[in-house]
Amino acid sequence: MSISVESLTKIYGSQKAVDGISFTASPGVLGFLGPNGAGKSTTMKILTGFIPQTSGKASVCGFDVETQALDVKRNIGYLPENNPLYQDMYVKESLAFIANIHKIGQPEKRINDIIEQTGLTPERHKKIGQLSKGYRQRVGLAQAILHDPQVLILDEPTSGLDPNQLIGIRQLIRDLGKTKTIILSTHIMQEVEAVCGQVVIISKGKIVANDSLKALRAKNQNRSLENIFIDLTN
Repeated sequence: MSISVESLTKIYGSQKAVDGISFTASPGVLGFLGPNGAGKSTTMKILTGFIPQTSGKASVCGFDVETQALDVKRNIGYLPENNPLYQDMYVKESLAFIANIHKIGQPEKRINDIIEQTGLTPERHKKIGQLSKGYRQRVGLAQAILHDPQVLILDEPTSGLDPNQLIGIRQLIRDLGKTKTIILSTHIMQEVEAVCGQVVIISKGKIVANDSLKALRAKNQNRSLENIFIDLTN
């Protein structure tokens, strides 16, 4: 398994943000769903080594997130919801900066390949601050996959995109999911139905569903994922 989570708990003061959750993820796209405040972002931040857990275990590509954090970060790409970017950098310049951090060999070739893969070719010589939101999302994705990680964690990657931009990013995620393990967090249920094979739904810090999308719908009279989500999280 690329990702393994076992009895993971995170407590802030008197609040259990994540309450003993367990799940695994293999190559493909896993939809990680839940209402606001359910514990999704907290879980993703623990998996990326951004914050420590209170108890329980999590591993990425066999590396423990707590004791082998550097190895985890080498194997993971993370696109957070707010997609922090250096607005004054040019697209190619920002990718060269990230390539240098990861000590990527032959960075020029890798950067050109990623620019093409993420559809950034028309904007490659622009400053990031001049780009539309759709292209800024592509830059964030390009930075996340530049070092060819085995695991990608994407927090609301299609938020605020127009339908044309959404189709492009959706196809890119589908293509990446053929060889990588992707955790995709989103509030857009059509997004999950379009790209995800597995679904984990979390509510109030606990997992309330963990199944393939097909099996989850079969267990719920083939209703829409939106209706299933509402029932399980209310």
